[in-house]
Amino acid sequence: MSSPDPRPSPALGPAAMRISPLAMLFVLASGFAVSQAFRTVGSILGLPLTQEFGLTTQMMGAWSAAFHLTFGLTQLAMGVAIDVYGPRRTVLCAAPWAVVGAVVCATAQSYTALLLGQGLIGLGCAPAFLACTVFIAREFESARFTALSGLCMSFASLGILFTGTPLAFIVEQWDWRAGYWALTGIAATSTALIYLLVRSKGAAPAPVSATGERPGFLKAVRELLPLLRMPHTAGLLCFALVSYAAFITLRGLWLGPLLQERHGLSLIAAGNVALIMTVGNLVGPAMFGRLDPGGRKRTRYMVGLALFGAVAFAIMAVAKSKWFDMAAAISYGYLAGYGVWQYAYVKSAYPAALTGRAMALLNTSMFLGVAFMQWLTGVVSTWAAAHGVETFEAALLTVAVMLALGALAFALLPQADGPPPG
Repeated sequence: MSSPDPRPSPALGPAAMRISPLAMLFVLASGFAVSQAFRTVGSILGLPLTQEFGLTTQMMGAWSAAFHLTFGLTQLAMGVAIDVYGPRRTVLCAAPWAVVGAVVCATAQSYTALLLGQGLIGLGCAPAFLACTVFIAREFESARFTALSGLCMSFASLGILFTGTPLAFIVEQWDWRAGYWALTGIAATSTALIYLLVRSKGAAPAPVSATGERPGFLKAVRELLPLLRMPHTAGLLCFALVSYAAFITLRGLWLGPLLQERHGLSLIAAGNVALIMTVGNLVGPAMFGRLDPGGRKRTRYMVGLALFGAVAFAIMAVAKSKWFDMAAAISYGYLAGYGVWQYAYVKSAYPAALTGRAMALLNTSMFLGVAFMQWLTGVVSTWAAAHGVETFEAALLTVAVMLALGALAFALLPQADGPPPG
């Protein structure tokens, strides 16, 4: 990348000059919606891919995790890039790789090609939500941060909505490749809209050196170290590893196969349940964003809701009731909206100059957590099947244990007491 321009990024054409920052936020969030769609395709495409390529549950877990692995591993770099170069430029450098990855998946003739495509998609989607949060922090009043972040997450859930009944319909009418081609078109359209309509302030204001120079990319990377030394970072990262991972592991990997194989639902019926679950996730973040209690009460509620979710996963694992499984999945779609409070916690716990990097550190933990949880549930379920234990029981119990451990670590380790100085 070239050296950052401290001036606002120029609007490209008259359309960009006319739309408001809120409208630009929704355009930018379309990239996050694309990311949400790609991360949840496994719930519908899992069985067709298994049938075509002869995949084991461990291989399915690794395929789904490949997206989140590259996504998570690049979060710190994306956070630094957004701080130094701005949200718009960073997204436009990354997003084309998601389009390339989708084409690779749509034309894949082997499991290796599927893994490569998923990895490229994860790279392309990596800055999507982080760019939105930093855009909100820079363009709007601080008091609106949590509410707008929740609204952004709710809007992006339209992407998950697509991977319910609509994607199931496409797969039943044509095949799984048609689903990937549809997502390719959506991703390309989103990238074009961001290019045409979004402008941002570029790099964040930052201290200058004695020579008047702005901090460069490598210096910004080194500035991640103070975040890791802060005592409240460890507990937050433990919580972030599992909170979002539980929702995506259920919705994006296991829900469709569970409903089809454990309870005999058709692909369309399973897609309908996934769609209703997603509607809950569409409403949840916006509602939780408005209900943010702040301070210590927020962290207590975060722990309590995570433990409640862990209990629900455990009951799903052992009860094996069709109606409970569907009701719990749909309810958890709404409940998972409490995850938006993590971003409010980060914003109140770290200095403003490190906002992008702190958000990136949170996202790194979240999405590496998704990759690890999806991979681990695949490994455990394969081992369980070999020992006479139901695949879904093992996978859901693994999620329940991980979610409970992450919540307890957050509760017991040091937490931020209030807004940081500066």
